[in-house]
Amino acid sequence: MMYRLLALNIDGTILNNQGRLTKETKEAIDYVKDKGVYVTVVTNRHFSSAKKIAKTLRLHKNQLITHSGAFIASNVDKPAYERRISENKTFNLVQVLENFDCHTRILHEKFSLGNRVKIHNQVMAKAVLKSNEPLFYPIQFVESLGETLRDNPVSAPKIELYFQSQYEKEQAERTIASAFDIEWISYPNEPRAYIVEKGTSKEHGVYHVATQLGISLEEVVAIGNCYDDLGLVESVGLGVAMGNAPDKVKKAAGWVTRSNNENGVAYMVKELFRKQHRIGYLEKIGSLDKH
Repeated sequence: MMYRLLALNIDGTILNNQGRLTKETKEAIDYVKDKGVYVTVVTNRHFSSAKKIAKTLRLHKNQLITHSGAFIASNVDKPAYERRISENKTFNLVQVLENFDCHTRILHEKFSLGNRVKIHNQVMAKAVLKSNEPLFYPIQFVESLGETLRDNPVSAPKIELYFQSQYEKEQAERTIASAFDIEWISYPNEPRAYIVEKGTSKEHGVYHVATQLGISLEEVVAIGNCYDDLGLVESVGLGVAMGNAPDKVKKAAGWVTRSNNENGVAYMVKELFRKQHRIGYLEKIGSLDKH
């Protein structure tokens, strides 16, 4: 099989636990690009954050699959695909979420709007406040999201939630799922959850990019480490799980590589693609043989 597209999750996959992109990983991505393979990231991160990582990998013009698959673009002002939560639905969701003990953040591709809450959970506080992105991605906190949205409606690709407890998260999920036609993304024993429009997923994002490039899913390699990478790993030609991925993701994968702290992406990429000719090489040889 000739693989033509490589889709990479960011956190826990190409970044190690310190949030760093190692030299080995950068070299591996350059290596596979030199083979003529199209490389993209597929991430829960918003576009501005993913674009920063993509620049480091020199993916300057490539389409990036961001906001859990809801926003795909190489340029923030010219999306190739977007699936937004409507202004009305966003407002109604916020009205319901204000009844729960959680921090709600609306993730537009150009800015973030969140409610001010007193955070008691230290793990949650660290996750909410760790951002160092205000210079290139404005982050605003308001006293009441509901009142702010009433005056200034927002249609965003994604809503991010941080709950004070698992009980609150479970209660909110049941309430939201029964009242709204949306996708709820969350991980066991984590305070964070996401809301995206129905039909949004990482695998659909990869399918969209592959289709635009004339590439079949059988020609795609995807590497992930999260529960929401499960559908992606199962849908492509070669689904790869990181060594630090949950067992459920590993069992679904065709290949389990080393962990993100052991340069798992670099190891897997070099092992797989060293056997593959540069794309176009075999066609060129075939053309020469005819002459």
